[in-house]
Amino acid sequence: MSTLTATAETPRTESTRPAYRVTGRRVLSSEWAKLWSLRSTWITLGLGLLFLVVFGLIAAARYRSMVGTPRMAPDFARATAVSLSLFGTNFAQLALGVLGVLVTAGEYSTGLIRSTLAAVPRRLPVLWSKAAVFGLVALVVGTLGAFVAFQFGSGIVSGTPAAMGLTHAGVVRSLLGAGLYLGLVGVIGTALGALLRSVAGGISVLVAGLMLIPGLTALLPSSWQDDISPYLPSHAGQALFALTQDSTTLSPLAGLLVLLGWTALALAGAAYRLVRSDA
Repeated sequence: MSTLTATAETPRTESTRPAYRVTGRRVLSSEWAKLWSLRSTWITLGLGLLFLVVFGLIAAARYRSMVGTPRMAPDFARATAVSLSLFGTNFAQLALGVLGVLVTAGEYSTGLIRSTLAAVPRRLPVLWSKAAVFGLVALVVGTLGAFVAFQFGSGIVSGTPAAMGLTHAGVVRSLLGAGLYLGLVGVIGTALGALLRSVAGGISVLVAGLMLIPGLTALLPSSWQDDISPYLPSHAGQALFALTQDSTTLSPLAGLLVLLGWTALALAGAAYRLVRSDA
């Protein structure tokens, strides 16, 4: 008599591991965590805030010490509490722009970008998330620094022709404009880092675009200066937070549109290279 051996069929057990999907919220959360895990983030943001506040206070104190004396230059004599308090914007933009370059180009330097793109194969959400996260951080830091600098700077110049308060026409708009300008500079830095994939290259182009090229336009004929200078990123940004405008500068709205155009151009170039080139 043969014995039939019944082989017990092993029951199939479904994996208890949850299925993760790449979503915009998760990519944003990842980039947020990566940004604050870097020591350079805290240091550079601190420097940007310090530059914005300290240089504004130094300008206000210098104005206070020279007001009513023959040593004061005519241009300096026309300064206001807003222009004095925002004197440090030119220095803060470098700190925030450089950090923006580091946010993207730093991953290419360390090779971390390969892991990032392996986790997010569609690639472009990585760029949008990095730009959005750092742009928001730079916007908050810039706006906070502008209001703090004005609050203390207006106290220093109180009782002088430059004295102003938050209730004066255009003051709040100028301070918010300074924060928005610094936020967009941070986004441009992020885009340049992704476009050039080099920390040194990104910083060089950033400094040239914000400081070197505007200075070189002074060598051009006057008619060319009037046609070119207002549309440079830094001059468009200054129109955004300037309290008053003249015939040679753009209006705040026009300055914002020009600056947004430069930002979109940098992001478009970074997106094209990210999609077309290997990491």
